[in-house]
Amino acid sequence: MEPDGGIGVLPTGNRGPGRTPLDWTTRLKIAAGAARGVAFIHNSCKSLRLTHGNIKSTNVLLDKQGNAHVSDFGLSVFAGPGPLGGRPNGYRAPEASDGRKQTQKSDVYSFGVLLLEMLTGKCPSVVESAGSAYGGVVDLPRWVQSVVREEWTAEVFDLELMRYKDIEEEMVGLLQIAMTCTAAAPDQRPRMSHVVKMIEELRGVEVSPCHDSADSVSESPSMSEDACATSQ
Repeated sequence: MEPDGGIGVLPTGNRGPGRTPLDWTTRLKIAAGAARGVAFIHNSCKSLRLTHGNIKSTNVLLDKQGNAHVSDFGLSVFAGPGPLGGRPNGYRAPEASDGRKQTQKSDVYSFGVLLLEMLTGKCPSVVESAGSAYGGVVDLPRWVQSVVREEWTAEVFDLELMRYKDIEEEMVGLLQIAMTCTAAAPDQRPRMSHVVKMIEELRGVEVSPCHDSADSVSESPSMSEDACATSQ
């Protein structure tokens, strides 16, 4: 099934009249599906070490069954380096901010920001942080780190999620995954195949099909090979 075109699925794009905020189960399903899509790219041709290069909420689309698909794969190679040619500042890994080549670990960072956006309902690059050690406007990962450091973890989460019961452990678990993905040092970030496994283990059940092993993401991707071919 083809994704519905042009629909960003995360909370910052799902506000306003006539729009219903995403429930927790849906957000977790989207997180797992998008992770599998990125992991599929990374594992498709290991010798080439393929990257997506432009992971952001508006590039995660839903089909009519509610399955997440990752779009725009392959388009980043046509853009020049730097902020104008790359992804928006809020998603860009620290090591890629000076125009250096995108890597799979910079994709992991961007995916971590996407998870934080899903958890907080905040725009990645515009977070008011007057009460933190940073003050002013900071990027989303630094804001989350400052809040968690002050032991105000509950303040991180989107208020829309507070209506659901018995999901605190899962939200904190996904937050920990997101913070690991957005580690400042690239070698401290996990591989996407490991991110898939961690997300699927949050509920102890399969959120997406076929996870017999971490490498299974290349056999049963959220983003199909047809979708890859189309987006290229």
